[in-house]
Amino acid sequence: MGLTTYVEAIREGIREEMSTDERVFVLGEDVAVYGGAFKVTAGMLEEFGENRVIDTPISESGIVATAIGAAMMGMRPVAEMQFADFISCAFDQITNFAAKCRYRWGAGVPIVVRGPSGGGIHGGPFHSQNPEMYFVHTPGLKVVCPATAYDAKGLIKAAIRDPDPVIFFEHKFLYRRVKEELPGADYVVPLGEAEVRRAGSDISVITYGAMVFRALDAAKELEREGIDLEVIDLRSLLPWDRHTVLESVKKTNKVILLHEATRTGGFAGELAAVIAEEAFEHLDGPIRRITAPDTPVPYSPPMEEFFLPQVSDVVRVARELNDY
Repeated sequence: MGLTTYVEAIREGIREEMSTDERVFVLGEDVAVYGGAFKVTAGMLEEFGENRVIDTPISESGIVATAIGAAMMGMRPVAEMQFADFISCAFDQITNFAAKCRYRWGAGVPIVVRGPSGGGIHGGPFHSQNPEMYFVHTPGLKVVCPATAYDAKGLIKAAIRDPDPVIFFEHKFLYRRVKEELPGADYVVPLGEAEVRRAGSDISVITYGAMVFRALDAAKELEREGIDLEVIDLRSLLPWDRHTVLESVKKTNKVILLHEATRTGGFAGELAAVIAEEAFEHLDGPIRRITAPDTPVPYSPPMEEFFLPQVSDVVRVARELNDY
């Protein structure tokens, strides 16, 4: 088998679920004839037909509302947001209805709302956001942010099979840059389980999405200086893997929390609180955050590069923490 890109892995995962479960269908803007803005659904119209690959009007609220209704009638919809930024237009449907149905009257809403998030492609403030925390704060949802092709496929399959709503953020910078050889056999990656991407002894870097690779690149650079980073890829933010995170912190005694989303109210704050509450006695230094600043994502390429956390930021903070 050859190498599979991140975007191809997502396509494979959806196709396999559609092939084995006739309840699964996709809907969204340009997902059928055009094959999706980033070609995630390319070829699906020809394979599955117009009743299961549905082009919709430009109405995210309508797309998600339709998916919710179909799910409540026994279907398994996969709804695409052309850019994750526009998921805000469906915020009411997701947070006030889909997320609450099981709590209110026991009805599962097995929908997946997926879309490309993140910066690095000079898309500007309306096409580069990381909106995960709006949904992490909403009980009843699951929120997933894969970093690798293997995880992208395994997690989209797990999301489709889940009995409750899953928000699935795909980092668009990774779509064609990340690739690996995938197993031929069917597999899923369980929701809510982190992965140790690199074992280390000095500092834990807790991260997710495209920042996983920034952390790994920083670890290679710091290895030459004798600083040994452990890199934890959360993969899922809701639920998230407390056990793996806390065990890592207890081993290394120092921690960096790294994410691309803006700082205030970001996931690093939640992680920091839990680490302080449950592993304080194991810390030998301050909990350090590396995030984007509290501004919209710039359009200018040099400004966007300044805005996004870089390898150099991780290296600098790791050196400071190592010397603490």
